[in-house]
Amino acid sequence: MKLILAVTAASGAVYARQTAERLAALDCVESVALVYSDVAPTVMAHEGVALPDHPKFVRYDNCDLFAPPASGSARYDAMIVVPCSVGTAGRIASGVSQTLIERAADVMLKERRRLILVVRETPLSLIHLRNLTALAECGAVVLPAAPSFYARPADIESLCATVTERIVALVCPEAEHYEWGAES
Repeated sequence: MKLILAVTAASGAVYARQTAERLAALDCVESVALVYSDVAPTVMAHEGVALPDHPKFVRYDNCDLFAPPASGSARYDAMIVVPCSVGTAGRIASGVSQTLIERAADVMLKERRRLILVVRETPLSLIHLRNLTALAECGAVVLPAAPSFYARPADIESLCATVTERIVALVCPEAEHYEWGAES
């Protein structure tokens, strides 16, 4: 499976790191196109987070609209935007494709491929809700970065992993993940 992992400047870089670590470890993932928004590295540094280097990851500049993720013919299977700022979501919802992240998301929607937006904002304004509704109507999966407590997470990493597991389960259902009602 070929994936695109986009990281925007929304708070919550831990979700991006955990997602990258999980994708790197999965046999079902062949390669990952990695794209950062312009300010994402600054937010990641502020939050003390770095994404792992891995041979499966190929980094593309967000300004490079000639990169493979900008074309449907590159045939990526899915795209994950984590964390996804509401600004990025709004531009995707309006069809504005001025960056590689926006164009790649546009490609996922037009090609009817899986687009997962891990939105990290609260509270949500009516504009945000309308943009997210438009994206869901177009086929995107809107996955708020809202951790769950069913598995009784013991620390921040475990709490954040409840979101990361949901992300990974959407792109690779056969991957091991927490299941409600399963034996601990």
